Amino acid sequence: MKRLNKYILLLIGTAVLFTSCKKYLDQSPDMRAEINTIDKVAQLLVSAYPKNNYLAMAETYSDNVVDKGFGVGHINEPFVSLYNWQDIVETGNNTPTQYWNACYAAISNANQALEAIEKHKFGNEARIYKGEALVARAYSHFMLVTFFAKEYTIGSANDSPGIPYVLAPETTTLPQYERGTVATVYAQIEKDLEEGLPLLEGGTWKVPKYHFTPAAAHAFASRFYLFKGNWDKVIQHSNLMVPNGSYEGNLRPWNTTLTNYTSAEFQTEVTKADKSYNVLLGETYSTYQRSSVGGTTRYGFGTSVFQNLYNGLTVTGARFYNKGLRWSDNNYTTYVFKEYFHYTNVAAGIGLPYLMQPMFITDEGLMNRAEAYTQQGQFDLALADLNTFASVRITGYNPTTHAVTLAKAKAFFNVADDKDALIKTVLQFKQIGWMCEGMRWFDILRHHLPVKHNQLSVTGVETFVTLEPNDNRRMFQIPKEAQIAGVALNPR
Repeated sequence: MKRLNKYILLLIGTAVLFTSCKKYLDQSPDMRAEINTIDKVAQLLVSAYPKNNYLAMAETYSDNVVDKGFGVGHINEPFVSLYNWQDIVETGNNTPTQYWNACYAAISNANQALEAIEKHKFGNEARIYKGEALVARAYSHFMLVTFFAKEYTIGSANDSPGIPYVLAPETTTLPQYERGTVATVYAQIEKDLEEGLPLLEGGTWKVPKYHFTPAAAHAFASRFYLFKGNWDKVIQHSNLMVPNGSYEGNLRPWNTTLTNYTSAEFQTEVTKADKSYNVLLGETYSTYQRSSVGGTTRYGFGTSVFQNLYNGLTVTGARFYNKGLRWSDNNYTTYVFKEYFHYTNVAAGIGLPYLMQPMFITDEGLMNRAEAYTQQGQFDLALADLNTFASVRITGYNPTTHAVTLAKAKAFFNVADDKDALIKTVLQFKQIGWMCEGMRWFDILRHHLPVKHNQLSVTGVETFVTLEPNDNRRMFQIPKEAQIAGVALNPR
């Protein structure tokens, strides 16, 4: 039972199909339940998405958090090690090992679906499920290479070690894996994505927002090509995320509808499947939103970030409207996530906590497009997208008073270059706009930004440490047990 949990956890499948969720090689391959109908393939693909999230990892590594000082919040792992960019020994909730395992479990299920489609010659009838499996496989590998390998650098060889790209279900007891390079992993991601996306067209799903529909696949492609620096494709896929490429009326309605909700209602509304701004939702086992876990850690979303950044002035000259709340002194939450508790034993009060995580939202597509336009020197189009975003985030938005202009951006950031000013504006809007959602870390990687963390002594003396762009600790450490499968650890 412990074998693959100690390196790459590859799960056979799904509690929907089977009475228990077995580890992938816990029984011989020929004794596994056979996926021999299209309906079973469709059910299996429910589990082709990571069932844990990266929120604690990405947020605590980033510059969205602070050391709040002695006596403020708990000092439980993995938050202490994450804040100090140290390798994580623990394997439980909110840890890199758990996310690694979740991604490879999802990949295993995608591969099993693809094998069943091929084996049983389901043909065109299974077209959309083949497309979904390919895109889902590409997505999990993309997230793995983003967190556990050196960041992709536009224009470089990207020949540093990647992560194992698994293309088929396991058939041996102790398979060995090679990491390849970041470049080869990206090439295979692109191959799966470009092959799978067209197959999704015309498909229907019972609950579309939990699957890689065409819109969700275009959202993923928009993010992928942003990392790769293919600006034309970023624009192309961002346009295809929403009808006619128009984001007006399709963004999170922060300064209108959402202002009318209580905090409890807000939590529920922003993760509903019937909202046009939610493109892909994922049900993830997580304690991150608990006040006693992510909410009140000493190393987290504190007063200085809440006041100076999250509620600070933007390039527009105004602040973004938000629903940020205080758990207790110096402990804050953006309240975007709502925990759902699934009782496994109601009488005993035992169960599992879940977060419905928006994996892709329309807001990301708009901001990706704004950055791509900026990179191409199409500043007027970039400004139009930035102002569309500002129009839903500023209370009492006035297109004259609050308009983003090149002059404002250059003055705000004290830079002379138009492109530099707009890139900084995009990054500011994204950091504030998606606080606590794990997105800031992606921009830190893509733009090779240093991250500064403060450290407070017992006496209150404050010092600072910086994670520089060339620091190997920016790569999360691959679980040590993965060495059994031949996967080399990241350098330290």
